[in-house]
Amino acid sequence: MEHETMQEQQAGLRAVQRDEAAPRPSLRVLDVMALTVGIVLGAGIFKAPSLVAAQSASAEALLFTWVLGGVASLVGALCYAELASAWPHPGGDYHYLYRALGRGPAFLFAWARLTVIPTGSIALLAFVFGDYATQLLPLGPYSSPLYAAVLVVGLTAVNVAGLRQGTRTQNLLTALEVLGVGAVIVVGLLLAPAPAPVDAAPAASAASGTAWGLAMVFVLLTYGGWNEVAYLSSEVRGSRRAIAWSLLASIGLVTALYLLVNVAYLRGLGLAGMARSEAVAAELLQRAVGSAGAVVISVIIAISALTSANATVLTGARTHYAFGRDSVLFNGLGQWHARANGPARALLVQGAISLALVGLGTLTRQGFETMVEYTAPVFWLFFLLTGVALMVLRVREPDAPRPFRVPLYPLTPLLFIGVCAYVLYSSLAYTGLGALAGLAVLGTGGVLFAVEMARTRRAAHGTPSNTTTTPRLQRTKEAT
Repeated sequence: MEHETMQEQQAGLRAVQRDEAAPRPSLRVLDVMALTVGIVLGAGIFKAPSLVAAQSASAEALLFTWVLGGVASLVGALCYAELASAWPHPGGDYHYLYRALGRGPAFLFAWARLTVIPTGSIALLAFVFGDYATQLLPLGPYSSPLYAAVLVVGLTAVNVAGLRQGTRTQNLLTALEVLGVGAVIVVGLLLAPAPAPVDAAPAASAASGTAWGLAMVFVLLTYGGWNEVAYLSSEVRGSRRAIAWSLLASIGLVTALYLLVNVAYLRGLGLAGMARSEAVAAELLQRAVGSAGAVVISVIIAISALTSANATVLTGARTHYAFGRDSVLFNGLGQWHARANGPARALLVQGAISLALVGLGTLTRQGFETMVEYTAPVFWLFFLLTGVALMVLRVREPDAPRPFRVPLYPLTPLLFIGVCAYVLYSSLAYTGLGALAGLAVLGTGGVLFAVEMARTRRAAHGTPSNTTTTPRLQRTKEAT
């Protein structure tokens, strides 16, 4: 097994020796942290706190919920840290599912990544950017979709140009985003006047299990996205443990910022004021600096959406590339552009699908809400299966080198699986037609998998085919 793992580590080197472009270690820990923080620290922190406050019985309960969200994310990060350090691969979850559960679940996950999860997230973030950019410079009745389309095209072009351009853009945007959140924290803690006693009073009692559960759904959605770092695991310099520690450090930083910004909201608006607010950050800045606050917060939120979108564009295409390397139907995606050091074709296809989803959101006239409903159930389903894969691989590959091991095993992954199951249920129970659309698209993946297997069998029996016929990724016990 150790020899097998060493072969996996040297795969990129052998590809270069054969003049075949492949991912290579070129990302610093700082780059990985910027990508992780950039994805997680999104525009949600400027909206979700008011929703959580409406479900919280006290300020202490509000802050505890955000702490709990950080702990839950840390539990998940510990699980991913073991997987990413043991099996660094551009496919991330796709690779883990393939090794543990087989080709079928991995195929469905890759199809979901191509059509629902990162593409839907990119469209969602593009609408957030469009909504707030329109506040600064409206472009007419279709201003938000126009801005959204420009964002998708622009960020796709930046990342097609090369990994260096994508990561430099990300580092700059993440720095601006952290500074923006820091500005909100400083304003709330030091400049905003204290709310009137009536405003400071607790919100209406929301101590029921349903209310707390809804609050956790909002919090965990705001923390979402840290798992994207798994798709960069084969491109990180240094030891395998570097990916684990960069992930854990990023979650710690985001949790601290989320707590501080909620303390700032409480200091400036009070719990009841937060619960009543439709735009909690904008209201806080308006109380502190007047009408200019609305402009400032629009800029900060637009930058946050732009930051998360760029990181999602960069990481999302890695799965498509790994999928294409193994698939008969989608083999065209499995090409790595040597000069750009990235999956250029996968990026272009991802951009085209994201643009189509922007069009879908425009037709429904509820772009943001539609994309949330579209992506959430499918995302949490495969999140849960990745937790299962960790436990399966512990049994199936007990001797595989694991530079980082999940502490308190098996309690930690079982807790992660439980959280995923709860949020999966909630995402189905509280969403509408968008969720059904996402699940329907996932269902078409089952039909495509049947076609994939049929073509693979024909190729194995010598039937002429114009596509690549031999999957490059094998199951756990086979040669890798």
